[in-house]
Amino acid sequence: MDTIKTPDHVVATLPPGARPSGPRPAPTLAQVENQMRQVAAKRSAVAPAPVQLDLEGLERNGKLVSLSRRSALSESFRQIKRPLLMNVRQRRSPVQRATLIMVTSALPGEGKTFVAANLAMSLAAEIDTSVLLVDADVIRPALLTRLGVRAELGLLDVLTRDDLDVDSVVLPTNVPKLSLLPSGTPHPMSTEVLASRAMESLLMELVARDPNRIVIFDVPPLLVTSEAQVMASRMGQVLMVVEASRTPSTAVAQAFAMLEDCPVVMSVLNKAPESSLTNGYGYYYG
Repeated sequence: MDTIKTPDHVVATLPPGARPSGPRPAPTLAQVENQMRQVAAKRSAVAPAPVQLDLEGLERNGKLVSLSRRSALSESFRQIKRPLLMNVRQRRSPVQRATLIMVTSALPGEGKTFVAANLAMSLAAEIDTSVLLVDADVIRPALLTRLGVRAELGLLDVLTRDDLDVDSVVLPTNVPKLSLLPSGTPHPMSTEVLASRAMESLLMELVARDPNRIVIFDVPPLLVTSEAQVMASRMGQVLMVVEASRTPSTAVAQAFAMLEDCPVVMSVLNKAPESSLTNGYGYYYG
């Protein structure tokens, strides 16, 4: 039998081959640095390379609004984001999950993807805010295509595959503090996937990981798919895009009725002639 001294200096005996069960020695600085290098190497090995958005080309083609010069459109997005940010930052009676913002419309073609992309760009320009822009229109994803980005894996893959985490599919961009999450591989049961516990866990992770990051979801129109209503039930704020002089009032009313349980619902009038507006909320692109 071997003998050792315990921390209390009491002689104890150990059977042959056994090891003391006392506290492990603290790692050295060199060991800690080596572990940090290994973790950083693993993250860099799986993290996608930054994608380069052609900002000048996107602005020239009417896909993005320039923030480098003042215009009616850029000021409109500044007005739109301000109440959203107030809900994120307020301390009294805070809106639950206020950093999760869904952009939708009643019908297709009303400009929700345009609004989602430019709202994300405007929010990313904030000093203390970063943005994750999610293409959650899993039926007809168009967000990344409009931005000139190609990607295979994304949201649906993270929710249905155990070998993927969200960090491995999020795409950093050349726009400071703006990242993209593609929709991913189409799935025949996308509604059920978005309604799953995996989706709830992902949303909880996104909220908890960075309280200064706002997540913008571009989701399908409310009246033509079931995915949008599933997503709305888990969002903190909803932005409804309505196309001026086109969307029937009955469709707008029906869409808003589907959002009555959401804590915050706001609307944006899209494609309205600027001369008819008093608050600047008008756009000329879809």
